[in-house]
Amino acid sequence: MLGALIVVLLTLGVVGGVVAADSRAAVDAFVGRLGTVNVTSLVVDQTLTLYDPGGRQAKSSGEQRLYLKLPRRQRIEQTVDGQREIRLSVDNRVWVRRADGRTYEAPPQDQRRDRTHLLVPLRRSGADLLAEWSALGVRRDVSYETQVGGRAVTVIGAKPGERSVPQVWLDAERGVVRFVSREKLPAGESVVDLTFSEHRPLAGGFVFPYRQEAFVDGKLIVLVVVRSAAVNTNPDDALFDPDVLKRGR
Repeated sequence: MLGALIVVLLTLGVVGGVVAADSRAAVDAFVGRLGTVNVTSLVVDQTLTLYDPGGRQAKSSGEQRLYLKLPRRQRIEQTVDGQREIRLSVDNRVWVRRADGRTYEAPPQDQRRDRTHLLVPLRRSGADLLAEWSALGVRRDVSYETQVGGRAVTVIGAKPGERSVPQVWLDAERGVVRFVSREKLPAGESVVDLTFSEHRPLAGGFVFPYRQEAFVDGKLIVLVVVRSAAVNTNPDDALFDPDVLKRGR
């Protein structure tokens, strides 16, 4: 769960009225804005803070380097409280190298928890994005427009006032700024609220959120602050090779 929340992580004040919206038109307009932007890889350095869900107090902190190589390769190198771990994902398979050097293959990754499409919505049509969100319970036929911090946002999957149903908050220029889902966690089914803010341009119309937060049932559990992000640096394929990982690289 933590890995999924960390890869793909704004309590936003909503102001102004709401009007009906066409979800497909909103998504198509956003995808169209990306135009011919070609991003093949992404490398991100960031800090993360893990909070005690019972009290909003920080309990752990650390550093991460995230490598993404499209379409479906990901590597997370993190050190939390002095313990280093590497998590490698290729398609839906996951390998983990622990601080003690032990490397093992984790259970297959649930595709419904892959949030890469929220951060890097490239190489997808509007229909593709809506289908991915629909698979996570977002009602594509329900939507409305509102204002968030003076910016127009289309809320897909919810009606005004609905806060705990699966929904996507889409900014026409910044992309997804909030994603709400319902997930089965160890303590039972919970509302998971991922928020994205402080966007900065990276390439063409592609922007990236430098602040990402994850809430469970309204309580902050993960804060990610990006220090730097670079596109198309073409990370070495060996970084995504599980055999290389087992040898300690």
